Amino acid sequence: MELVPAKTILSKPKDDSWFGNDYNMNLYRGCCHGCIYCDSRSECYHVDDFDRVRLKRGALAILERELASKRKKGVVGVGAMSDTYNPFEREVQATRGALALLGRFGFGVALDTKSPLVLRDIDLIQRIAHKASVNIKITITTADDALSKIIEPHVCPPSERFRAIRELSAAGIFTGVLMAPMLPYITDTEENVKKMVRLAHENGARFIFPMFGVTLRQNQRDYYYRKLDEHFPGLALKYRNVYRSNYYCASPRSRQLRALFQKECGKYHLLYRMQDIVAAYKKKEPSMEQMTFF
Repeated sequence: MELVPAKTILSKPKDDSWFGNDYNMNLYRGCCHGCIYCDSRSECYHVDDFDRVRLKRGALAILERELASKRKKGVVGVGAMSDTYNPFEREVQATRGALALLGRFGFGVALDTKSPLVLRDIDLIQRIAHKASVNIKITITTADDALSKIIEPHVCPPSERFRAIRELSAAGIFTGVLMAPMLPYITDTEENVKKMVRLAHENGARFIFPMFGVTLRQNQRDYYYRKLDEHFPGLALKYRNVYRSNYYCASPRSRQLRALFQKECGKYHLLYRMQDIVAAYKKKEPSMEQMTFF
C-alpha cells in the first residue's frame, strides 16, 4: 500500500444538502472498483492514476487531531470520492480506525460504499448510532448481476450488496440504496427501476435515493466513451449526438421513470427525497409531501 502526503483529512462541504454532511472525510485516494461511470475520475479532482488506491500518510493521527479541535460535532460523510472499503482496507483497517475515532469524539457518520466489507464494522457503527446520527448508503445502479459486472467490473454483484443492506438493517442501522448514476440506454428501464425499489424494500432499506442520468466531464467522458465502445458498440456515438458536451446527461425517459419510481416508493413506504432521508436519520419529521405517500 503506497502512502501519499496529507495535511488534512476532514473538509467542510460548501453546503450540507448532500445527506446532511457537516464534514467530509476521505482516507484513501483513488479507487480500484473500475466503474465505467465514476465522476471522481474527472480532471477537476486532481487524482492522477485514479484506478490505483493509495492511503493518506498518518491519516488516523491527523483525523484524531482534527476531531479533537472541532467545537461543533456533526455528521462526517465518508467515501464520496473513493470507496473507503477498498480491498486493501481488510488489512489496513484505516476505515475501522476512523470509525472508532468518530465514535470516541461523538461524531455521526454518513457512509457511501459498494462493499459488503462494511459489515465487519457493524459493532462500531452501532456504537456511533447510540450517540449520533448514522446513515449507510449502499450504491447499487442495476439489479442485474451480469450487467453490473460490465459497468462495475471489480465490485461485488448487486445481489450481494442487497444482502449487506439486509444485515445492516437487521442490526438496527439506518441503511438505504444510492441508485446513482442511471446510465442512459443501459440501466434506464422500467424493469430496472421497479426491481431496484422492490429489492430495496425486501431487504429492509429505509430509503432509495435516485439519479436519473449520469455526469460526464473532462477526461471522464473520454474514459466512459472508450468503455461504451468496448462493451456497447455504437452507443458512444449516440451519446455524442444526443448529449454533445453536456455535463449532466439525463435519461431521455427520466420523466416517466421518475414518476414510476415515486409510485413504487409510495407502494413500499420507502423514503426517496433528500430532505426526508436527512430528517429521518437525524430523527426529525419528514415533509408533508413525502407523508402523503404513507
